[in-house]
Amino acid sequence: MSRHRIECTVNGEPCSVDVPARRLLSDFLRDDLHLTGTKRGCETGVCGACSVLLDGEVVKSCLLLAVQVQGRALTTIEGLADRIAGGAGADPSQRLHPLQQSFMQCGGLQCGYCTPGFIMAACDLLGRNPLPGADEVRHGLNGNLCRCTGYTQIVESVLVAAEKMHGN
Repeated sequence: MSRHRIECTVNGEPCSVDVPARRLLSDFLRDDLHLTGTKRGCETGVCGACSVLLDGEVVKSCLLLAVQVQGRALTTIEGLADRIAGGAGADPSQRLHPLQQSFMQCGGLQCGYCTPGFIMAACDLLGRNPLPGADEVRHGLNGNLCRCTGYTQIVESVLVAAEKMHGN
């Protein structure tokens, strides 16, 4: 099987890795880069558990080949946390992105398996619409599935994060 060198940026860091030509982006992230926050769910693009940001827009990593990210910027759930805020020894919750904090505070996670995908989709949504209403949040997250909740707490988590991020 042929291999290709991928050079891209992952979570703000340059990355250069040789991968098989047919490696899925989700497998590249999990198996080659050991970024296991990106989940394998349906592997057909239906559940959204594998959602990441590619050049700032949400994509389902199970539907892309790793070679398709050549020269591009990827952000995974691990890349959202502010690793510098507060410095060494700081409370880990202070280094989390507002979406990550609000999902914890509002009960937007149950088993947690789908949470990274929801947070990445919400990050994309809030980048396009900083103060969405509940219906806009539901629409923005409709490519992500959760089998544990009724989505009420997930929507609330996004609304709370939007307020925090907007300074309200």
